[in-house]
Amino acid sequence: MVAGFLFALFCVEWNHMRITFFGAAQGVTGSKHLIEVGGFKLLLDCGLHQGKRSVVEEWNRNLPFKAGDIDAVILSHGHLDHCGALPILVRDGFKGSIHCSDATADIARCMLEDSGMLQKQITNDLNSKRTEGEFITPLYTQEDAKRVFPHLKPHPYVRESHAWITLNGNIRFKLYDAGHILGSSVILLEIQDEGTKKTLAFTGDLGREDVPIIHSREYIEEEVDTLVMECTYGNKNHRPISDVAGDLKEIITTIVRTRGKVIVPAFSLGRTQELIYALHKLADAHEIPRIPIYIDSPLAQSFTEIFGRHQRDFSDMVMHEFKARGESPFAFKDLIYTHGVEESKILNRKEGPLMVISASGMSEGGRVLHHLKHGVSNPNNIILITGYQAEDTLGRKIKDGISPVKILGESYEVRAQIKVLDELSAHADQSGLLLYLAKTKGVKNVFLVHTEMPQAITFKQKVGEIYPPLKVAIPERGEVFDI
Repeated sequence: MVAGFLFALFCVEWNHMRITFFGAAQGVTGSKHLIEVGGFKLLLDCGLHQGKRSVVEEWNRNLPFKAGDIDAVILSHGHLDHCGALPILVRDGFKGSIHCSDATADIARCMLEDSGMLQKQITNDLNSKRTEGEFITPLYTQEDAKRVFPHLKPHPYVRESHAWITLNGNIRFKLYDAGHILGSSVILLEIQDEGTKKTLAFTGDLGREDVPIIHSREYIEEEVDTLVMECTYGNKNHRPISDVAGDLKEIITTIVRTRGKVIVPAFSLGRTQELIYALHKLADAHEIPRIPIYIDSPLAQSFTEIFGRHQRDFSDMVMHEFKARGESPFAFKDLIYTHGVEESKILNRKEGPLMVISASGMSEGGRVLHHLKHGVSNPNNIILITGYQAEDTLGRKIKDGISPVKILGESYEVRAQIKVLDELSAHADQSGLLLYLAKTKGVKNVFLVHTEMPQAITFKQKVGEIYPPLKVAIPERGEVFDI
């Protein structure tokens, strides 16, 4: 009782700026970082945790703060691990605005509504194997997701409008293009704290140089005191993106020979469009054998339509390659978009060679689970991993060579070939992170987030060698810092 009173008194009297890391702290999902200054509570991202269900279920169902106390949210981008808990936040009492880029607002609407539907499907699958007393309810529904939409407030990138966006008398912000996916942003905050101006930047997920389709990341023009920086690949460097073409040619040539299937768990947003773009270029150049390539993801189709509405975010190269000749980067002769569940099921009975690109990217839900269920034990098939796989996800287990694996509650031996295309990653590697840090002026403090410990420790050591005066921290979940 006394301890609770003292804590409450401390919170009332406290008036300095602080940050609490509630997610993507020593892990790569559940991004949530709370800034508090002058009684104002600003949440950077509100993402779902992904991984071992027994752990993340508890974290996702119970927000680590009172939703009604949050004054505003700024989203870095529209991936579920950054925006997927917004329906819970709104349902639990949040009344404020959710600020983001124009494209992210469009993406979040599709992503969250689909997530609500997926939550119901996952719950139904799990409940079908449980007794009545063990039934669970979805994290949220499509109706919960739709209640988020009125809170979304879209804004342009800095390159389109250099004006600051005001949150209150103490805080204003700008959105720089992060170059990670369509609509992704680096968030720059300028904060008045007891008469002193402070700047904090949050990279969200930081893209690579010379990414396909969208603009490359922008660098912040202003000086930055504190940098909250993703560090997903802090201990390694990617192969060049140009290597993707050779790898895809080899994979498709192999699958023609084995008459099997290439099953690609891919994020509906970003990775699917990048794969389509790469395959389109290879097909146009007659560099791959012609096989049917199925996009089995209604969500990916919705996102591809959103890409078409935000072509000002495309790189000049894409605009020159395709728009000049009146083509879409996301449509070509061998590409087939499925429609409906029955068409998806038919793919499991089709003979190869063929490729199926389907969500989710970490194989934690969606139609790809059914393709893996039917295909993971066939040695003629290839499972193509194209993005980071978080700990304890099905995708991580397959990538790490674990067999058998559980898919929809049943065990399957993994006999398919496993191929990994890290060069398709939309995250900056160690060199890219160091370059971004070098080009960000005035940094005194760095917090490494969206990372697992081996990657973070290696990168922290590297930064210490190059920039010894910098203070670098790897915050734990729930850890609080004055800044």
